[in-house]
Amino acid sequence: MEVVLIKTQNTQRVKPRTLSGFMELPPEKQAVFDLMTARVRESFESYGFAPLDTPAIESAEVLLAKAGGETEKQIYRFTKGEHDLALRFDLTVPLAKYSAANYGALAFPFRRFQIGKVYRGERPQRGRYRELYQADIDVVGDGALGIFSEAEIPSVVYSTFRALGLDGFVIRLNNRKVLNGFFELLGLSERSGDIMRAVDKLDKLGAGKLRALLTDDLALPPDAADDIIEFVSGAGDALAFLDKYAGRSETFDAGAAELREVTRLMEDLGVPKTHYKIDLSVARGLDYYTGSVYETTLTAHPEVGSICSGGRYDDLAGYYTEKRLPGVGMSIGLSRLFFILDDAGLLNPEAVSAPCDALIIPMTPELSPAARLAAAMRAAGLRVQVYSEGKKLGQKLAYANKLGVPFAVLLGEDEIAAGKITVRDMRTGEQTTASPGILTEGIKERVSAMRNAPPVKDKTPAQ
Repeated sequence: MEVVLIKTQNTQRVKPRTLSGFMELPPEKQAVFDLMTARVRESFESYGFAPLDTPAIESAEVLLAKAGGETEKQIYRFTKGEHDLALRFDLTVPLAKYSAANYGALAFPFRRFQIGKVYRGERPQRGRYRELYQADIDVVGDGALGIFSEAEIPSVVYSTFRALGLDGFVIRLNNRKVLNGFFELLGLSERSGDIMRAVDKLDKLGAGKLRALLTDDLALPPDAADDIIEFVSGAGDALAFLDKYAGRSETFDAGAAELREVTRLMEDLGVPKTHYKIDLSVARGLDYYTGSVYETTLTAHPEVGSICSGGRYDDLAGYYTEKRLPGVGMSIGLSRLFFILDDAGLLNPEAVSAPCDALIIPMTPELSPAARLAAAMRAAGLRVQVYSEGKKLGQKLAYANKLGVPFAVLLGEDEIAAGKITVRDMRTGEQTTASPGILTEGIKERVSAMRNAPPVKDKTPAQ
């Protein structure tokens, strides 16, 4: 929180305000965000990924071992005594450090997921934050890692997005070996890193500005720039398009063969053709990617770019160990995804967002019956709150409405004497009086359906 001191006659007060670029949700939206996070976690666990949590603060030397350029400019770095420290800017570099530091204790392939905050000192924009949640999955091998993992990672993403209630998304994939092989054919192997970073901006720049970037900034010959743009813009059957270049570069042929195998296995793993696409413009600008690369976009919101990306890397831990630890992974930008869905009105109104399932409203000064009822309902598996303040009934019901609590339990003298309770459905206004056991089971059944509702209500089909 940023603080501003306001002088008054007798004291100084601090004006509360949140720093730009830091997301702070009201409780009802935080509940939906937490539900999204829970569904993501459940999906990751269903594939056998184990949880990991690494420190938010690391030694700057560790975090910046492979950084440079924009990353080093955006990192939050500070000193504490003699220590040079930094806030983590992603979850992949800490994974590489952890894998290297704990090599002897890990079972390989090491399959981990991590959901946590990262920090980037970049200019905040709509849906882009300086403090943001990411959800990562990675598979790390010991010396080698088979192609199956490169197909499994996008299948996890497909299952996760479907579990969230999303349908209108496409996983775009490519292989860095295809691009490197093509640049090799043009005699531009030594410039491949710079070209890759430029090509990765095609969606933002368009073909015209990309050509200018290649010819003016990178000083490529105009005909080479045209060949690159034609290649990465290739439409139609991508695999058939790649056949035109077969047999001219071992690197290219290896990448094309891996693309074929990955897409075949993805379909075996349940990813339909409607939800993935080979896109030769997907390059991923980071240098450590060596094989498959992925980006996931929402079909109704292509302007926001990728909301989930990643790829294969063969030596990410090389700065920390002599061991070769190849891996593959993807990262979902949860904060950004939530903002997009909320802004588009796609959050499911049926998803549970209230802090409790039932609000017990005592109608007598004696609170013991309400306390005992609350304990029994919690033991039955419900989230229960007792409204213990001495307000009028209308004010108590207004409180339940404001929180979005689905059920109010009225407990007056008549109910206590008869050993019953009255339950009001706050959405319909209907009231039912019966034994606590019967109505508790009824609440559980209806709340269960609400809890199982997906957090997103997306009717946009994949294209």
